[in-house]
Amino acid sequence: MAYVGRRSVSAHETSAAQRAWWDSEAASYQSDHAAELGSARFLWCPEGLTEDKAGLLGDVRGRDVLEIGCGAAQCARWLLDHGAAPVGLDLSHAQLRQSHRLDAEAGVRVPVVQGDATALPFAAASFDLVCSAYGAVQFAADSAQVMREVARVLRPGGRWVFSVTHPVRWCFPDDPGPRGLTVSASYFDRTPYVEDDEEGRATYVEHHRTIGDRVREISAAGLVVLDVLEPEWPPGHRTSYPQWSGLRGMLLPGTTIWVTARPAAP
Repeated sequence: MAYVGRRSVSAHETSAAQRAWWDSEAASYQSDHAAELGSARFLWCPEGLTEDKAGLLGDVRGRDVLEIGCGAAQCARWLLDHGAAPVGLDLSHAQLRQSHRLDAEAGVRVPVVQGDATALPFAAASFDLVCSAYGAVQFAADSAQVMREVARVLRPGGRWVFSVTHPVRWCFPDDPGPRGLTVSASYFDRTPYVEDDEEGRATYVEHHRTIGDRVREISAAGLVVLDVLEPEWPPGHRTSYPQWSGLRGMLLPGTTIWVTARPAAP
């Protein structure tokens, strides 16, 4: 890795970096985080909030549900277990291979599709619910386009629920210790976080949006915000993500979960 920092990056470079990174890291990521991700667990965030506890999607029985940035489709598999008809979408083919592996181990089949969240390969009004647990939204250069695409494939009255890193975390170094409690960047700096290889090519990218940015993206897509959750760090909670810790979690929000909906037809 030749460079870690912030710089401008195009949508094409972002997409290429995300696909390559997740293709190379899928197997090790799924292995390293198997304990908290499980094979059919709907985990919203590193703070440990699950859909079993939160109920943000409502009753999923009989509902057509799209999971965006599904990875190995643990959330979609949970949806299947709870009576939904889920489809998982991910940019990474290697992540979807991990989904097939978990399907084989569990004796189930979750339909998965390789695709880009900014150009969903589904007809309009195909789904009752769309969800994403730390998938796609903050990894897309044009997250406003993700919102428009979700609004397009949602049926009237349908919900779109997604979790992303809380934007206040962008002000602080990515460090679980005391150094991670000192502001080092402006909250208003939207310059993407980028890791480059020795030839200057992006290998990993994340895009920052403020709370206000996110509200405007959602509203412009014709969706309405129903709720915004900022899960607290549970006492004694442990997680294997190195940048997350009780020290930071007890003082700073780490996640926002956006509960939105496409208004019902008049």
